[in-house]
Amino acid sequence: MSNLSASFDPLLVASALLAAACAGMGLVGTLLLVTKLDRRLHQRALRDPLTGLPNRLLFDKLMAKALKRLAASVAGGREGAKIFVLYVDLDGFKPVNDALGHAVGDRVLKEVAARLRASVRAGDTVARLGGDEFVLLMECETALVDPVIAARRIVEAIGQPIATPPRPVEISCSVGIATYPEHGPRERLVAHADAAMGEAKRAGGNTWAHFEERLEGARPEMLGLHNDLRHAIENGELALHYQPKIDGRTGETHGVEALLRWTHPAHGAVSPVVFIPLAERFGLIGRLGDWVIEEACRQVDAWAAEGVRMNVAINLSVHQLRETDLVDRIEQALLRHNMDADQLLCEITESVAMGDVKATQRAFSGLAHIGVLLSIDDFGTGYSSLSYLRRLPARQLKIDRSFVMDLETSGDARAIVSAVVHLAHDLGLGVVAEGVETVGQRDVLAGLDCDELQGYLFARPMRAPEVLPWIAARRAESAHRAAALAEPVPG
Repeated sequence: MSNLSASFDPLLVASALLAAACAGMGLVGTLLLVTKLDRRLHQRALRDPLTGLPNRLLFDKLMAKALKRLAASVAGGREGAKIFVLYVDLDGFKPVNDALGHAVGDRVLKEVAARLRASVRAGDTVARLGGDEFVLLMECETALVDPVIAARRIVEAIGQPIATPPRPVEISCSVGIATYPEHGPRERLVAHADAAMGEAKRAGGNTWAHFEERLEGARPEMLGLHNDLRHAIENGELALHYQPKIDGRTGETHGVEALLRWTHPAHGAVSPVVFIPLAERFGLIGRLGDWVIEEACRQVDAWAAEGVRMNVAINLSVHQLRETDLVDRIEQALLRHNMDADQLLCEITESVAMGDVKATQRAFSGLAHIGVLLSIDDFGTGYSSLSYLRRLPARQLKIDRSFVMDLETSGDARAIVSAVVHLAHDLGLGVVAEGVETVGQRDVLAGLDCDELQGYLFARPMRAPEVLPWIAARRAESAHRAAALAEPVPG
């Protein structure tokens, strides 16, 4: 039996011997039983127990074999041979799991697994990496396979309602695409597909994205910071900075936009361009969003105690839009801080608003019902349906800075901004122009009847204690200029 110990798990042998003894089996029967048990355990070690899909270990083995076949195909003259990896992450799964329970969550994951298998070719591999993350492997010996078609099919399939008690669940997914050999090296292929999936998330989810080299550059820094970000709130490292919004007609300041900032104890100021995608990728965006809502309302209450009524704008992410209790949490924050609902304006980027229409409409309707004002941010950079936009209870459009920066030199930019202002006013919406940095830009926007202006020409984002002194100084300066203009000119 010494040779058997090298091939089989000793625990398996002992268990099989006991079972064989009880059943009266001989040596051959015992060996067959050991082989059968060993094969079953080996299969279980390579499969996800919930969905039955290959797990990460088996996926890695299958991809290694696929890469060998690709090398052989290329060596055989098939230069069009490629491998595609599609990384799939569900949008809004955590709120479903938390609200409806793990039993419903497991049912959703099983259905997602079935839909993924049905969305690809028979020979393609679908694996579950864990949680709500899946990965697909597609081999192609010619250039005829288009991974975008598969990605589109996956997004459409996952977006269909899933029958679960007590009611159907609606979720979506984000898909990242990486291609070998273009997006190699081979050991980074899954990571590159993952990075592309993150880009699809940042675009609002419910879509797909190809890997680009620029996505790789931020990965090491982001991965190194994510654990620190988990503790940034309790460590007091987060703060809101406020950028004033200027009335385009009177020059008065009645509101500010709250912008989240993170000061890392070792790295100093960390750019939102780095930590916001990081928060989205590691499931922290909900906690950060809750903190922003609470802190912005608390600060408005503090300004009210000093005798100043201030409106504040905050940014909502696609993840917050999909949270079923978002409206309740915002309403409770308003009540806790004695804040009128119309003092809060929630900004949602155009790509997010149009990327998940159902979630946007549900959230907008709920927030409008309690009196919170709503704004479409970065307007002009997405692909809005004007008929859909007309039905949203938004009160404001915010023109993207990319149009504002060219106002002095580009007739096309002026024409676009003019058209947006007229469209918004015809729909009964206000218009804010962000990124105003020059007097010339301000004058053009004022001539176009833009309602509010925001940008470095007036003020950079500042800490809360600086806001009221800045407003007072600006008013004093305006009064001084008005007085100077009223003085009679010496004859």
